[in-house]
Amino acid sequence: MSDIKFADLYTVDPGDMKWEIPQDFDNIFDFSYSDEKHDLLNLYEKGKRMQWNASDRIDWSLELDEDNPVGLPEELFALYGYEPYMKMPDKEKARVRRHFQAWNNSQFLHGEQGALICASKIVQQVPNMEAKFYAATQVIDEARHVEAYKRLMAKFGLIYPMAGPLKTLLDQVLRDKRWDMTYLGMQVVIEGLALAAFAGIRDHASNPLAAQVNAYVMQDEARHVAFGRLSLREYYPQLTQAERDEREEFLVEACYLMRDRFEAKDVWANMEMNVDECVRHIKISEGMQMFRKFLFSRIVPVVKDIGLWGPKIQKAYAEMGVIEFANVDIDALQKQDEDIAKEYDARREHIQEIADIGAE
Repeated sequence: MSDIKFADLYTVDPGDMKWEIPQDFDNIFDFSYSDEKHDLLNLYEKGKRMQWNASDRIDWSLELDEDNPVGLPEELFALYGYEPYMKMPDKEKARVRRHFQAWNNSQFLHGEQGALICASKIVQQVPNMEAKFYAATQVIDEARHVEAYKRLMAKFGLIYPMAGPLKTLLDQVLRDKRWDMTYLGMQVVIEGLALAAFAGIRDHASNPLAAQVNAYVMQDEARHVAFGRLSLREYYPQLTQAERDEREEFLVEACYLMRDRFEAKDVWANMEMNVDECVRHIKISEGMQMFRKFLFSRIVPVVKDIGLWGPKIQKAYAEMGVIEFANVDIDALQKQDEDIAKEYDARREHIQEIADIGAE
């Protein structure tokens, strides 16, 4: 991997390889060295215990199938049922799916770098020491995730630039000087949507490498979302109604941006397909409508839990057809994420034990 120049793997010109976002926020020292927020400190202890090494825990000797790198059923592909795609020769269909999978995982890679930068910003600007402690563990988590997806994309052999909706939301989150907006945009919206997208691959991918990467990253992300919930659930009752209304407006805009994140216009243009028709199919496809709804299964219950549940946000979620997720047990989902990652460890250890016995 060290010989690979990632700049050469972009299939679409990403433009400048450096994206500079001006920052304007206060760095806060906490000389009280507070230790009263026991939920956050417990999460910090958990974050320390559950650190892992991407080089060792993931079996990088596994390869990806060039025609179906992630190993997803064709029925789950965004353009399944779209007549021009369905009429393509099998080899061409496989090429289009490979590029879409590469685009999708490229967004995970770019999003994890965004999370890395947001977590480091939280360390600097959050006002209490307990949150700084936990956010510091998230910084190394996110660095590990960037490493893991970077190595995965090296095996893909192609990368796509960051999608416009994701870039717009990250730009807003990083420019805002209020610490809670960084939490809200990253820990709730971007991380919440990523958890649902990761789950789709973890639970349906037949490629063991792709499944491993997503399962192990999800184990960390579950803690990150819990961090946002704990911090914001305590903070938002202190705000005025006008301040909460402003945050709900931001959430509505952010959720619409994330809903449109999976249109993959770069892919269809790169494949010389009709971009407008491809996007139209994605919007009307029953399968994609279900997928886009599922993406909010991790966001909606958290938004309700942190207290941003006014008429504006409920109306938007009702119009998006996702308000049904309000009563999802997010704690049960996060425990499931942790348990599945442990199952992957157990399977790998079992395989290694069999290999060791065979070598004796």
